[in-house]
Amino acid sequence: MPDRAPDAGRGGEPVRIAMWSGPRNISTAMMRSFGARSDCAVYDEPFYAAFLYDSGQDHPMRGRVIASQPTDWRAVVRRITGPAPEGRPIWYQKHMGHHMMPHYGLNWVDGFANAFLVRDPARVAASYTAKWAETTPAMLGYAAQRAIFDRAADRLGHAPPVVDAEDILADPRGVLTVLCRALGLAFDESMLSWTPGRRDTDGVWAEHWYGAVERSTGFHAPQNDPPDLNDASRALADACRDDYQAMSRHRITPT
Repeated sequence: MPDRAPDAGRGGEPVRIAMWSGPRNISTAMMRSFGARSDCAVYDEPFYAAFLYDSGQDHPMRGRVIASQPTDWRAVVRRITGPAPEGRPIWYQKHMGHHMMPHYGLNWVDGFANAFLVRDPARVAASYTAKWAETTPAMLGYAAQRAIFDRAADRLGHAPPVVDAEDILADPRGVLTVLCRALGLAFDESMLSWTPGRRDTDGVWAEHWYGAVERSTGFHAPQNDPPDLNDASRALADACRDDYQAMSRHRITPT
């Protein structure tokens, strides 16, 4: 595989990376990691406002989120397929699979380097329900994420890059090196650490959700203890397990 993005900086077109994830899945830490690269711009959940506007879901800070971004999915697509901020040759976009409503067009996805960040649904369910008790499997996004994974796999003829959160936490250098190679990029040492605090590129929802990552300076050690699940969160995790395993069996590991 190439050591760098083959199209980066050529013809004015950046390498656009769509990292598909679900909530409570170190997705913001991954955005921090790529954002620490001097050659990479980042975008935080560009479809969030459109999703809230179209779905009617009452998420925390709903009004402020809707006011902060375009609510027409077509306008979002025009933005994320347009010029990268500051002309950066790499544009990392943090996407939530469940933000893609059924009527949203997905043709734009085929022009991106798609990668998938997954995490054991037991840990996601425990973390998410601690913030929001009334949670459904659809809110964790595994089924929606898998549908986009299947689309990318069908187009490529093989599985796109999949990384498991626990693998990254256990060996960030090793997993990120393989991930970068799979995306056609060179690994950059700066991806292993970052300064604490909020970023201008963070969504307005950061004040509700990003407390831990704002205090972080790198990837934290993985949790070895099993998550504390009640009956409801255990059932939630079980409902997502098949979709998680369908993607996780393709996860990349350090060589």
